[in-house]
This record gives sequence, structure tokens and C-alpha cells, in this order.
Amino acid sequence: MGKIAFMFPGQGAQYVGMGQDFCHNNEKCREIYKKASDAVGLDMEALCFEENTDINITEFTQIAMLTTEVAMLQAVLDLGIKPDMTGGLSLGEYSALVASGVMDFEECAKVVRKRGIYMQDEVPAGQGGMAAVIALDAEKIAQVCEKTDGIVGIANYNCPGQIAISGEKEAVEKACEALKEAGAKRCIPLNVSGPFHSPMLAGAGTKLAKELEQVAIHDIEIPYVTNVTGDFVSDKNDVKELLAAQVSSSVKWIQCVEAMLRDGADTFIEIGPGKTLSSFVKKINKEVTIVNVDKYEDLDKVKDALGL
Repeated sequence: MGKIAFMFPGQGAQYVGMGQDFCHNNEKCREIYKKASDAVGLDMEALCFEENTDINITEFTQIAMLTTEVAMLQAVLDLGIKPDMTGGLSLGEYSALVASGVMDFEECAKVVRKRGIYMQDEVPAGQGGMAAVIALDAEKIAQVCEKTDGIVGIANYNCPGQIAISGEKEAVEKACEALKEAGAKRCIPLNVSGPFHSPMLAGAGTKLAKELEQVAIHDIEIPYVTNVTGDFVSDKNDVKELLAAQVSSSVKWIQCVEAMLRDGADTFIEIGPGKTLSSFVKKINKEVTIVNVDKYEDLDKVKDALGL
């Protein structure tokens, strides 16, 4: 058998009620929500389980997603499964760091809480935007963005045929028009609160770097891939710099998955709300086994896939 990769989704997959069944069925999962609540001074169960609008506001979304993903991770680990490698998309990279033993969960929660606030506050509402470009080559998209007036560039290499762009609102709109003329099937504006993973967020990365100075980084027990390079991180001393850069750098998710495939991954387990990453991996490689864990009953799918 090949290797197992754990992967964790980013902002946008959140929903009210995520993780609640894990809390009800597993005491260790419930403990994760308590630890997060104590670490950041928020009622995480109320934020994640009770009807509210905060869950879709960046400063709350990110800590809600991290907490839920790590709670779900706990349930998967309880099955006796250990990953051979980990990775996450944007915010999901923090869950991957916890899974890899690089960061303690409570410290990670404090950092992610600040990350959400810094990213939300860096660019005034309405000044930035993002769009998903469908069915156009990444190289062509980069060329069009370069020729567009204003700040706009590739934010996410999600999967073949789906690339996200980010930057100044007007520049993104102009780029979308040019991209459609260049052959893009569609250009879909994304409902986000800022121009994530663009140079406009560089200031948030600088603030995050200061926050990370206080955080202990442990040896990399389980290899993990970083969005910034799209490859494995070999030196723990690079972790903080990469996390600070990640805020304003392109998310190289396709490259991350390709790196894990090269390292022998043939089973990908997505841990967290939704199945976005599962669909991305399917478009990158149709031969691998892909399982997503979003509900407590999904643990049975993991057992079946691994023959447990």
C-alpha cells in the first residue's frame, strides 16, 4: 500500500453546525472546542453550532475552521490512523501543522485568531476582490493579469481548469473581461471580504510575522507541504517565514498535491467541512483513493477505504 495524506480545507467551506456531531460522539473532540475557547476567549461551540452570521466573517471564520478541523482530526487519529504527510489550503495549512506536530493546537489557535483579524482589517471593504477563472491555462491567466492596470494576480492554483485571481476590485473586473476574451469559459466573482493571497495583504503578513515570534515551532514529525512553494518543508526554521508570506502569496495547491503524489501518496483523506479539496484532487489525479470526513459517520468511509 502507498502513503496516506491528510489534507485540510480553507476558508469558504464553513457552515453552521460543522463538527457538532463529533462533539456529541467523542469527548476528545469536545475537548478541542474547549481548548480553543480558552485560548482565544470565544465560545467556540456557540460560534460553530448555533445559528449566527459571525461564522462567515473572516476574523471568526478562520478560528472556527481550525477548531473544527482539529476536532475532526482527533476523531480520525482515534481510529489508529497516522498520516505519512499533510497539507492544507490557505488556512488549512495551520491544521496541517498541528497534524504534523509542528505547532501546539492552543498556540496555533491564538495565531489563527490574529491572522483572521489582520487579514480582515488590512484592506477596507469594497477595495479588493477575487474571482474564479474557469477553463483557461494558468500561464495565460498570469499573462493577462500582468497586462492589466492595477494590482491583480493569481491567488489560488486550485486544480486544472480552476484558478482564482485576486487584487484591486476594478483591476479584477478588468482582468475578468480580458480573460473571457482570451478564452476563459467563465469568470465568477467570489463572495469574499478581501483580496486574499495578493500583495495587498502584505501588511497583514508583516503583523502576523510579529505574532509568530512568540510561537514555539517543533521538529517536523510528519512531512507537510506549504502553499508558498508547493513543496515539502525540510527545515523547521523556515516555517514562520513561510506562514507570514503565505497571506500575500499565491496558494499553489495543485503543486502541493503533485508533491504529495511524487512522494507516494495514493490515499487522500480530506478532514474538515465540505469536500472542496476532494474534488480538486480528483481533477489532478483520478487514480488515487479520496475520502472526505465532514460528518461523524464519514469515519466509516475512512475505515472502509483503509480496510480497517
